[in-house]
Amino acid sequence: MKNLNLPAALAAVAFLAACQSMSGDAPRATAALQPTKGNKAFGEVTFEQEGANKVRILANVQGLKPGQEHGFHIHEVGDCSSGDGMSAKGHFNPHGKPHGNPSGAEHHAGDLPALKADKGGRAKLDALIDGVTLEPGPQSIVGRGLIIHADPDDFKTQPTGNSGARIACGVIKGA
Repeated sequence: MKNLNLPAALAAVAFLAACQSMSGDAPRATAALQPTKGNKAFGEVTFEQEGANKVRILANVQGLKPGQEHGFHIHEVGDCSSGDGMSAKGHFNPHGKPHGNPSGAEHHAGDLPALKADKGGRAKLDALIDGVTLEPGPQSIVGRGLIIHADPDDFKTQPTGNSGARIACGVIKGA
């Protein structure tokens, strides 16, 4: 019987374990936000699945109005071709709920926390959103639009939150 090379066998076991853990990695997606016509807001957003119906969103945005809140939403269609962001259509709302604060029970799946710009016009967001997924299906946000609005979201006005013009648009793409 041949002697096994113990270091090589351990390396092979470690490699196989790594391959198994890689196949179980959480789904991810990204969106590159580009300014709509006449605006200057832009940024990068990443999404990572956390549990069955929760997604962590990390946004890093620049070119916002300094010191102001901006409405931020996932929209139905991943189309930014219109120049004004209107081709992304309305808020993503697979459950037919009213527009509202994402921390409350009743809200569109696409209602996100506000982006709060600092005095330099930059904003960062780290939030966990529920009722959506990066997996295929009716709750999936992959292929949807992502919009930054000029004004704060009042979380009351139906169906948009009265957040004004669309100043940046991106498409959520699976990673």
